[in-house]
Formats: sequence, C-alpha cells, structure tokens
Amino acid sequence: MGFLTNLINGISLGSIYAIIALGYTMVYGIAKMLNFAHGDVIMVGGYICYCSMSYLGLPVIVSVLLSVVGCTILGIVVEGLAYKPLREAPSLAVLITAIGVSYFLQNSALLIMKSDPKVFNSVVSGIPAVSLFGGQLQIQAITIVTVLACVLVMVALTLFTSKTKMGKAMRACSEDKGAAQLMGINVNSTISMVFAIGSGLAAIAGVLLCSAYPTLMPTTGAMPGIKAFTAAVLGGIGSIPGAALGGVLLGIIEIFAKAYIGTELADAIVFAVLIVVLLIKPAGLLGKYVPEKV
Repeated sequence: MGFLTNLINGISLGSIYAIIALGYTMVYGIAKMLNFAHGDVIMVGGYICYCSMSYLGLPVIVSVLLSVVGCTILGIVVEGLAYKPLREAPSLAVLITAIGVSYFLQNSALLIMKSDPKVFNSVVSGIPAVSLFGGQLQIQAITIVTVLACVLVMVALTLFTSKTKMGKAMRACSEDKGAAQLMGINVNSTISMVFAIGSGLAAIAGVLLCSAYPTLMPTTGAMPGIKAFTAAVLGGIGSIPGAALGGVLLGIIEIFAKAYIGTELADAIVFAVLIVVLLIKPAGLLGKYVPEKV
C-alpha cells in the first residue's frame, strides 16, 4: 500500500501545484510576462483565511470566499500599480518589478504577522478520512477536496476561455494585442481580468496548501510558487491542460523522490526532470512551438 499512498499524496500535492501553475500560465499566455509575485499572493490568501477563521471566528466557507475576494482585489491593484505602467517596457524591467513586488508582499506580511509560524486549521477538519482495503489505505479529506478543486478549476477555466466573450478576448490578446485592440477589445481591462483570475486561483491554492501542510509563514508561498512555475514550464507554459499535467507530474515525482531516494535530493530531482524534458521538448509536454518572425 506504500506505493498507492505515495501516488495519492503525489496527485494531491501536484493538484495544488497545478492550481498555482494555472495562474502563471494564464498571465504569461496573455500578458507575456512572468509574475514572480504570484507565490506571495498564495501566502496572502492563506493569511486572510487564517485571520478570518482564527480572529474573526467566521465560518470556513466565508473565510475562503474572503480570501479569494481579497487576493482578487490584490491582483488587480498590483497589476494596475506595478505592471500596467510597464506595458511597453522591456521584459527585464517587468521581471525586476515582479521580484520587487514579491519582496514587498513578503516583508509586509513579516511586519504585520511577524515571523513566527501560525498553525493553520484545515478547512475540512470535520470530515473523516476514507478507508479502503480494510483500513490499509487512508485517503484524507483534504486530498479528495484538493483533487476535486483542481479538476473543477481546470474545467471552469477551459470553458471560460472558450465559451465566454471575455475568454475569447483573452485568447485574442494572447495571439496579437495590437490586432485585438484594433478590433475593439480593451487590452488593459482584459489583462486586469487575467490577474484577477490568477490571484483568485492563488488564494484557493494557498488555503489548500495550508490545510494540507498546516504551517503558515511569510515565506509559505515562495517554494511552492517556484515549483508551480516549473510545473507550468514542464507542461507547456500558456497551456491550461499543460499546467494541470505539469503540476500533477511534478507532485508525483517529488513525493516518490522523497519516499524512495531522500528528502535532501527531492528538489534537485524535480528540477533535473524539468531540464531533461526541456532538452527533449523545449516547448513543454503540451506546449506548441511557435516561430517568431523578426
């Protein structure tokens, strides 16, 4: 049962990475920028949910909704203040700004919430685990909720981008911002919507991450954010199914590496797999190679 337990844990962790990676891939696919502050939005979402439940005594559902709303607003504000003025700037300037926003969010959390770890109560603490094979295999409630959330988010995003007017506007901006603007699409509003959706997804991922690993700190989202970005690149950045596939694969690889090789080498193995995949398929597993005309 050890293999099945590790596989389930890997899918659960990978589902969290996938939700985070979906935010990365949407922002890159449409705005063509890497928002390295995305991992810190995860941390902000965790803190909002923690404060809502611990200090205000609000129900779990209300706390999660407040976290999503708070991070959505944060994403719009960050995009408007930090990234929108750099719309025509070189990509290096945007990258440095993203790193600056990341440090700002981390240090703000450090000043407000202090550096001591907070114990996060799981949002599904009252739901019992599912027992299989006569109790030999235990599937925790947070594992089931995480996988279901990942599937629902991926399906909802796929339908949103393919069926709605705003989703079609996002796809148009991804193809050619100039042509989209000539066709009457408000590019700035579309990019702001992308950041709002990505930040809302980060809040969901933050709540699930803290529920599965109940320690909350200002640096909580840093490493998961980097690994989720790795997952987005592994699956093919800019592809929604690619982000989901990359996240799940990365989670499985990490858990099996920790179980059978060693905790110390797990992260190295994860990034080594990424390097091998990119050497064989530079666009990622589901990414498409698009030649750039100059």
